[in-house]
Amino acid sequence: MQLYSFFNSSTSYRVRIALALKGLVADYHGVNLRAGEQRSAQHRELSPVGGVPVLVDDDGATLTQSLAIIDYLDARHPEVPLIPREPLQRARVLEVANLIACDIHPINNLRVLGYLQQTLGASAEQKNAWYAHWVQQGLAAVEELLRRHGCGPFCFGDAPTLADCCLVPQVANAERVGCELSGFPLVLAVYRHCQAQTAFQLAAPGQQPDFIQ
Repeated sequence: MQLYSFFNSSTSYRVRIALALKGLVADYHGVNLRAGEQRSAQHRELSPVGGVPVLVDDDGATLTQSLAIIDYLDARHPEVPLIPREPLQRARVLEVANLIACDIHPINNLRVLGYLQQTLGASAEQKNAWYAHWVQQGLAAVEELLRRHGCGPFCFGDAPTLADCCLVPQVANAERVGCELSGFPLVLAVYRHCQAQTAFQLAAPGQQPDFIQ
């Protein structure tokens, strides 16, 4: 397998966690989002939207979008399941994963933040306030879902799921930019438990070959 990734991309981070949890190895190809490599014609052949991650399977199948990639990996390599089969539990996991992947991340990713500053003229302070606002709103909803339905030490029980694959990168990015997270004790407890696990450590940004200080 080939994985096109950027060390600090939270969507790539999700896929790296899933690969590590399943014990799968992919050849790593760094795509420097800060340098705009994702917009090259060569990369657009792999990803029409011009982003990461991109997974190219051994049979040549090319997939973009982190949740689709993880769902594919789960179907092809079900030995360490990340998406439950039982309907309600599956829905609970997807509820949290999609809340993060669809409600929090898209309006705080590099493209959106760049547009805010470069096109709309937002200051650095305004950009950071935008980021913090949506993180606070989104993680408050995640916290409530964990309070209602979670059962730790991972989001949903004793084994990691897709929800954990999404939660860890989102919290890591929020910490990196200095968001206030003390109001989310359940989220932080899951995050810290995950960070103590080998697979999550291997997937961390600082462990990737394209890591930049």
